[in-house]
Amino acid sequence: MTTECKLLTPTTQSTQSTQADAPISRATFDQVMVPNYAPGAFIPVRGHGSRLWDQSGREFIDFAGGIAVSAVGHTHPKVVKALTDQANKIWHVANVLTNEPALALARSLVEKTFADRVFFCNSGAEANEAALKLARKVASDNYPSPGAEHGETEKFEIVSCLNSFHGRTLFTVSVGGQPKYTQGFGPLPSGIKHVPYNDIEALRAAVSDKTCAVIVEPIQGEGGVTAATKEYLHAVRELCDQHHALMIFDEVQSGAGRTGSLYAYMNCCAVPDILTSAKGLGGGFPIGAMLTTEKIAAHFGVGSHGTTYGGNPLACAVSLAVLDIISAPETLANVAARHDQFFAMLNEINRKYGVFKEVRGQGLLIGAELAEKWAGRGKDFVKACEKQGLMILIAGPNVLRFAPSLIITQEDVEQGMKRFDAAVAELLAAETSVAA
Repeated sequence: MTTECKLLTPTTQSTQSTQADAPISRATFDQVMVPNYAPGAFIPVRGHGSRLWDQSGREFIDFAGGIAVSAVGHTHPKVVKALTDQANKIWHVANVLTNEPALALARSLVEKTFADRVFFCNSGAEANEAALKLARKVASDNYPSPGAEHGETEKFEIVSCLNSFHGRTLFTVSVGGQPKYTQGFGPLPSGIKHVPYNDIEALRAAVSDKTCAVIVEPIQGEGGVTAATKEYLHAVRELCDQHHALMIFDEVQSGAGRTGSLYAYMNCCAVPDILTSAKGLGGGFPIGAMLTTEKIAAHFGVGSHGTTYGGNPLACAVSLAVLDIISAPETLANVAARHDQFFAMLNEINRKYGVFKEVRGQGLLIGAELAEKWAGRGKDFVKACEKQGLMILIAGPNVLRFAPSLIITQEDVEQGMKRFDAAVAELLAAETSVAA
């Protein structure tokens, strides 16, 4: 006797059909992709250095860097060679084995930083997730509640900053201090406190013996390109030591050479217990890393944490090539020189048009906060730049963000700023026309 199985479909299933052989266009996104993004009107298909070309062959200068990811520009020959060479060897072995590129990359990171141990994953969110889990594991192992049988501890609180951003997992988005990213996803993980950024007194009031970690971005990237003061970071370090909590530096955006040092902690005289890195570390290939000391790493024993693709040979081979480039003295010197060039040209444009309240940032992570008249209209500037063949970012609705390749040339910055000038002029002209 046989039983016929009928495929049951959800009542919400779409009946929309697509043509597999139809040309790919921006409209295709609206037909087949989950609508959690609102991508620009053009589709890049080719890139080299700090230039991109779309489907029609139109050229763009890239001041966005894939949101501070394309640290060495597009199709850098050394990185392409590393990927190609590794692609012809081995792609994946999973964490039941180790591999040479992962070990070489970990050794290089250890040699170049405070860390003794490295955990590889696939993104900044995963790196922060690992860091936060490790902090709670350390507290659970060292400060268990009396009579606890399953690792319970009262020392589980995490202190973070308002307006911070640490990723999109449920844990990291809860630790991030921007409520707009948690709306509709409750109930949220508990044991998380948020304090104003750079407010030492509020920090002192929040950190206690129940705190297992304080996580902070040396520069809040998504939060408006705002830097922590050295005094604030020193206070974080001191309070963590006082209350036996871990200091976590989220350097997903500020790290990998972005500020002119390999990592921003190197300039603030406060060394963290755990550091997270991603974005520019892979130069466009997905990779994340959590760096820490031998003593702290020991709390992640076999089976306590993991990820299928973390330490992937392809990702690690690419990242090692990127790390060699971005850690070179000439690259870091270029970051400093181009920083000065960006600041000078942005301030000159502001003298002409008066569109900025402030230009700020470190290295090649630069924010231009819009003047009150233009508050909330960052996307208008992005669209105006797009028309001029320039790609920029926003960091919230009021801040224009510039995060180009760390090896961008003086000539590309000059040409890109000319296009930016034209975009601002056109935007102002349109406003004047409407007002008239």
